[in-house]
Amino acid sequence: MNHTGTNPPSNPKTNVVAIVPARYDSVRLPGKALLEIDGKPMICRVVERALAARNVARAIVATDDARIVEAVRLAGFEAVMTSPAHRSGTDRIAEVAASLANADTIVNVQGDEPLISPFTIERAVEALTDDAHAGIVTTWEPMESVTDVLNPDVVKIVMDDDGRAVYFSRSPVPYPRDAVRRHGTLEAALENQPGLLAAFRKHPGLYVYRREVLLQFARWPQSELEQLESLEQLRALEHGVKIKAIQASAPSIGVDTIADLEQVRSRVAAEMAS
Repeated sequence: MNHTGTNPPSNPKTNVVAIVPARYDSVRLPGKALLEIDGKPMICRVVERALAARNVARAIVATDDARIVEAVRLAGFEAVMTSPAHRSGTDRIAEVAASLANADTIVNVQGDEPLISPFTIERAVEALTDDAHAGIVTTWEPMESVTDVLNPDVVKIVMDDDGRAVYFSRSPVPYPRDAVRRHGTLEAALENQPGLLAAFRKHPGLYVYRREVLLQFARWPQSELEQLESLEQLRALEHGVKIKAIQASAPSIGVDTIADLEQVRSRVAAEMAS
């Protein structure tokens, strides 16, 4: 299966719509949606990746900034202005999804994931189709380092034996109690028992929703756990929504810093040269 960053024709046989939430303001990297990667705004590269998934019919950027709308439309893609009052990207995509009566599956592709695998998106959509009990499908990646385990900006996911999400946290979960007692600290335990790293899974933040679940989710008030962890997917779990988690086909890089951006630029340059 050959997936590229090109924009294939839309597939009229599917009713799957990818919505990419994008803000101009970013605390750590202002204007990052429009930062160029090999001559293209980052947000446009995300849209290209979403459209390269063969079961995605449309990709729409949802933003509250006219500069992003202009850049996306200039590149030939769809963009809509949404309310500036939204508290989260999910609320923003729900506003757009509410107007898409013919769509029954909504893919939330983060606007700062320009290297997301189209195959990962395809498989996540298929997983929702195949699991009648799941309201949401998301993805996970293996944890790559001790630093990631200890970093609160790297979200962890805990799953049951059926691949359903049990909890999401910024803390290192599950907590290897006996190993920590043996070595004194979690960091020492992970350094001395490298096999422990496999117990942790990274949650990169791709979501595929049944449209009705997404619209209902946006109407629920923020939950206490959600506010404590600053993780809105906990709201869905607390309301009993089944979240299926599949392993991503390839690791992605969320762009939050200049270092992330340079890493992505190097990867894209290498892809273009190969």
